Amino acid sequence: MNILFVHQNFPGQYLHIVQRLAKLGGHQLVALGINPLDQSRELFGSIQHFQYSLRRGNAQNVHPLVMETETKVIRADACAMASEQLKSKGFMPDLICAHPGWGEPLFLKAIWPEVPLLCYQEFFYNEIGFDTGFDPEFQDERGWWNKAKLEMKNAYLHLTLEQADWNVSPTHFQASSFPEHWRKKISVIHDGVDTQKAIPNPLVEPLILPDGVVIKRGEPVITFVNRRLEPYRGCHTFFRSIPGLLQRCPDARIVIVGETTGVSYGAACEGGEWKDRFLSEIEGQYDPSRVHMTGSLPYDQFIPLLQISACHVYLTYPFVMSWSLLEAMACGCAVVGSDTAPVREVIRHGVNGLLVDFFSSDDLASAVAELLQNPERAKAFGSEARRTVQRSYELDGCVTRQLALMDLVASRSLK
Repeated sequence: MNILFVHQNFPGQYLHIVQRLAKLGGHQLVALGINPLDQSRELFGSIQHFQYSLRRGNAQNVHPLVMETETKVIRADACAMASEQLKSKGFMPDLICAHPGWGEPLFLKAIWPEVPLLCYQEFFYNEIGFDTGFDPEFQDERGWWNKAKLEMKNAYLHLTLEQADWNVSPTHFQASSFPEHWRKKISVIHDGVDTQKAIPNPLVEPLILPDGVVIKRGEPVITFVNRRLEPYRGCHTFFRSIPGLLQRCPDARIVIVGETTGVSYGAACEGGEWKDRFLSEIEGQYDPSRVHMTGSLPYDQFIPLLQISACHVYLTYPFVMSWSLLEAMACGCAVVGSDTAPVREVIRHGVNGLLVDFFSSDDLASAVAELLQNPERAKAFGSEARRTVQRSYELDGCVTRQLALMDLVASRSLK
């Protein structure tokens, strides 16, 4: 089969699918992306990756409600031009797999109108019940303007959903964000977790943190991971819990992983960075020598950190669930998570972890301290957490299901 993958930062979510297809052989695999291919990825030699560039930037004085739509059209235009060049060279896909998050697939049906399009759908923005308005401390009050922003934020998704032959979403919660009439054309299949790499390791070697501190398994190490430290992932609640945590467990070490500048989701911090704002709130209330901020960690250090962790904290708005939660569970971490819908999908309170009110730093500190002070209970939670991942999110099974869905879409067997 000839398969075209479209992802701004290829391979993205398609990494494991492409790896499997390359090993199986017999397929022509072509990818389009804006960013250069990460040569550290194990993509084998059978994938042809074509990088394209944008032909223009946003216009001056464009209406702010149209800015995001224009940005996505600009990217879609560049992707369509690259696709037209592929077509002129004789490439005809049997299936297009595309991530529409940045707009690229908008015009692909204009190039190949008869080719089935399978879209990876992450999230549809809603006014009620999801991330919007969830956190009144850091989100604007609702009004017609914010509702209009949501409508326009989803505008390109409506166009993509109209064109897609089928869609896939990684979790039931994320699929539930889409309008009901589209859900019948969304299959829920996670990208998968490599449980042969993310695995408990009682013999894990001590890890040297970037600040020179050495941590080892058996110590009261608390881990907290964000791509970037920001309210969407509960960094405010976590930072505010630190004084109470260290008061209850003064020997604990808190390891915070993630970029400390900028945001991935939500608004930027006015006048600085979120990390600095929240640390200033607790200044003088905790021992800073017990708190270690690593920035981003390479995977070969990230997994050992999880294997050392005595308790892993994961907080999020009702939004896209991070891969790091499932990787922590696969490593056998005892997890304390926010009692929000995406986390409830994988953590059952008192069975494979603990859930706390997203906004309660005191409840968070109490729950973490409980697990640090009761290692047998923490171990039981970690073991059950790993079994949860093995049952429902194990890589081999997820990729097998993804490939089966791709075959069904390519053969137009789904209606």
